[in-house]
Amino acid sequence: MDKNEVLKNVFGYDEFREGQAQLVDALLAGRDAFGIMPTGAGKSICYQVPALMFPGITLVISPLISLMKDQVAALNQAGVRAAFLNSSLTFRQYLKAIDNARSGMYKIIYVAPERLATDNFMDFALCSDISFVSIDEAHCISHWGQDFRPSYTAIADFIDRLPKRPVIGAFTATATEKVQEDVIAQLRLKDPLLIKTGFDRKNLRFLVKAPKDKYKELRSYLRDHADESGVIYCITRKAVEEVCDKLNQDGFSATRYHAGLPDEERRQNQEDFIYDNKKIIVATNAFGMGIDKSNVRFVVHYNMPKDIESYYQEAGRAGRDGMPAECLLLYSGRDVITNQFLIEQNRDNELLDADEAQALIEKDKARLKQMTFYSTTKDCLRGFILAYFGESHPQYCGNCSNCLTNFEEISILKEARIIIHCILSADQRYGKTTIVKILNGSKDASMQRYAAAQNEYYAALKHCSVQRINIMVQELILQGYLQITSGDYPLLQTTEKAYQLFDEDCQLTMKLPKEAEIKTVRREPVNSKLYDQLKALRMKFAKKNHIPPYLVFSDKTLQEMCQRLPSTKEELLDISGVGMVKYNQYGESFIKVIASFKSHE
Repeated sequence: MDKNEVLKNVFGYDEFREGQAQLVDALLAGRDAFGIMPTGAGKSICYQVPALMFPGITLVISPLISLMKDQVAALNQAGVRAAFLNSSLTFRQYLKAIDNARSGMYKIIYVAPERLATDNFMDFALCSDISFVSIDEAHCISHWGQDFRPSYTAIADFIDRLPKRPVIGAFTATATEKVQEDVIAQLRLKDPLLIKTGFDRKNLRFLVKAPKDKYKELRSYLRDHADESGVIYCITRKAVEEVCDKLNQDGFSATRYHAGLPDEERRQNQEDFIYDNKKIIVATNAFGMGIDKSNVRFVVHYNMPKDIESYYQEAGRAGRDGMPAECLLLYSGRDVITNQFLIEQNRDNELLDADEAQALIEKDKARLKQMTFYSTTKDCLRGFILAYFGESHPQYCGNCSNCLTNFEEISILKEARIIIHCILSADQRYGKTTIVKILNGSKDASMQRYAAAQNEYYAALKHCSVQRINIMVQELILQGYLQITSGDYPLLQTTEKAYQLFDEDCQLTMKLPKEAEIKTVRREPVNSKLYDQLKALRMKFAKKNHIPPYLVFSDKTLQEMCQRLPSTKEELLDISGVGMVKYNQYGESFIKVIASFKSHE
């Protein structure tokens, strides 16, 4: 079979997506390749298709246990013998898998990078015909990346020890120019074909809100997305517990995931979400890496993450099937402080010396600053992300909250001077929240406790809402007129630049939103009655085979069935996502349901 026949017969796709065919051709020709493709763009096809065509074994090196399990299950469903080797196996299971691998049972083996250094695995590798090594999440090898893992630095040495050098492929969803250069150098790739398909996921709508009450906003959003599957990311385990408990009390089908849960509960909760037993999973960033669930219709960040790379990767778990999906970030200034604390307390890279660790902290802080700019910008959100990754973009995308909201540009010089005066008159000893309350004329008890009501600028901006004062203060911080100190009690203080605001010819404007509601669009599938019947049949097969429903057929495939109403084998095989193996397993049953639906219409 050629690459197109493998793509159709094994995976059920009629054509390659952007960049896939070039990467497959380069690898099959014996050339190293480096693919930078956003989450959901189909990186796995780029190494799975050549893996089935190479004469020997393919090793896929990945740090993600969930990805290994999902992809091995999907390959087995497609008729491909594959296995994984990671810490989820008992020692006896691991030895059994190694014995099976030695006997040639597997065409593709997923392996955690830590396993490469073990004697058992090295013995297997030295006496095996390894044609191809694919490194997933390749950015983890770089100090400049957001997820540096010391275990990745041993990959190149492992490859050098093999009897013959295999073809090497590296893949990642996010990589700046520095990370790209570092990956190529550290993996010692030889004249690699570098393919960047672009970071733009056009099916994703990006939304940022800064609500007074995050949970109220979340609850309202979820009611607009009833019966849809989604992920809610929180920055701490405590927040995960609180949000998940509230959602369940309010009648939502939600479960939780974080590293503090027992292994068995974490596994069960993840499976409940993947198998659609629970519609929503509330999680820290410990969840999601390598999750291939294709029907996630929304990702909500309840807190701002630490960098653009993490945000785009996590948000990109929505809409992997190519259908419309939303990515909502609920921002507050407190998120910045929490992230600063977590960066300074990070102990994940204890193998680094003191200078290296400090340098990494400084890089993380710089990335956090960019994430904060994204969360508060008034410009196109999609454009901001694409610019961060060095990609050109239009000024208006028409599918983000900033582009969908009308803005007015107004002078805030008068208000800015009042804010500066207020901070100085309080001897710069208050935090942002207290300063905003003073300016707005708050009546709460803290004003009396701090004697803030006696400040000469108390209620000086009472004509402005608290939210608008917050926006103006944040703009002054972003433009360098104000700063927030670090420490246990962050204070809002002026900078040297602040005094420029009192120059006679000074001008200061900013874009402020008019009150406008961005309406979410409910997505109703074609022939919703048939769609429900096909989903029920899919669930029946999923339970019978103990696999997630999307491994039977994706939502996109079911919707295409609803649109085209196939009645023959040939017509069903023409549907995207239906290959010969899946047709033999499920095809006739789906054709019967469609025929019954048509006869009753």
